[in-house]
Amino acid sequence: MGATLPRPALVDLKGRIFLGALAAICLAVPLLNLVVPEGSGLHLPTYLVSLFGKYLAFALLALSLDLVWGYCGILSLGHGAFFGLGGYAMGMYLMRQIGPRGVYGNPVLPDFMVFLNYTELPWYWLGFDRFPFAALMVLAVPGLLAFVFGWLAFRSRVTGVYLSIITQAMTFALMLAFFRNDMGLGGNNGLTDFKDILGFPVQAQGVRVALFLATAAALAIGYLIARFMTVSAYGKVLIAVRDAEPRTRFLGYRPEAYKTLAFVVSAMMAGVAGALYVPQVGIINPSEFAPTNSIEAVIWVAVGGRGTLVGAALGAILVNYAKTLLTGALPDAWLFALGALFVLVTLFLPKGIVGTAIERFGSRRAAARLPPEPEIPGKLAEEGRG
Repeated sequence: MGATLPRPALVDLKGRIFLGALAAICLAVPLLNLVVPEGSGLHLPTYLVSLFGKYLAFALLALSLDLVWGYCGILSLGHGAFFGLGGYAMGMYLMRQIGPRGVYGNPVLPDFMVFLNYTELPWYWLGFDRFPFAALMVLAVPGLLAFVFGWLAFRSRVTGVYLSIITQAMTFALMLAFFRNDMGLGGNNGLTDFKDILGFPVQAQGVRVALFLATAAALAIGYLIARFMTVSAYGKVLIAVRDAEPRTRFLGYRPEAYKTLAFVVSAMMAGVAGALYVPQVGIINPSEFAPTNSIEAVIWVAVGGRGTLVGAALGAILVNYAKTLLTGALPDAWLFALGALFVLVTLFLPKGIVGTAIERFGSRRAAARLPPEPEIPGKLAEEGRG
């Protein structure tokens, strides 16, 4: 019988480090915010809890992008579309929870609909007063769009830069559509002034911590799903499609089916990231569909390390932390700094931070496992030289 290759572990070393660090953060943040007194130097303000939660939501978005770009070769410049759709689904639920506490006191219609002289709630708002329905839409709407888009594009064998341009056109078209007031989604102002989530005040300190923990849990689950997909037999075929799609098709596989599944799962993960982002920042508007946001997500993945999953999440956190610092001090310089960062990473760290670290660590371990060269006795050595 032929030897079989060992099956990769679901969680490797970098995954254990990542999940362990995430667990430590989930333990430290609630303690520093809820237990440590406000006057203490160790107290973590609530606004920082929400800021860290936003970073984790971006990390989940980057991880979803890495699943299709790093392991399937699909450079999506439109993942902001799925992020925004998930965010709008959650925003619609939060708007329905306001009820008569709005400015106009209408128990059913949000304030912007009253202002625009709506007489009844549009049909696509029905059901969003219930959280389970809204949670289902967070997954279903981005997933359905990804399925239709992916099935048509992949069956037509659109690849490379052409596919990237089409994904960017998709998110740009959605941005233009959502800017329209007659869409019934708030127009350029979007959805804001949220009050409650699951019956709890969304601005409450404990709710902010709960949202942070939920985002961290979603990031961990998203990593495990993506890792399972990439180390399974399905993942091996997916990588083969990335590296040699014509040859994979010649062997009898259907690349469009594999790519579509990965694209749908990635879109659903991005939708969850958007849904967790909205209650923590307090607003969702059409600017989330801007193509520049999707391009930023690509830079996060490139900085952290394409095809590593953990690196994509790390890159999102590091780049957004740098963005917070730089936009506070030099707001006009951020875009130049982001462009310079992408150029420097491309030139000096083409595999990203984590990818480069894995390559160097792996080469050292391989060198350490090599047996030492045998010592040649002096007399035999002299005879050999003779």
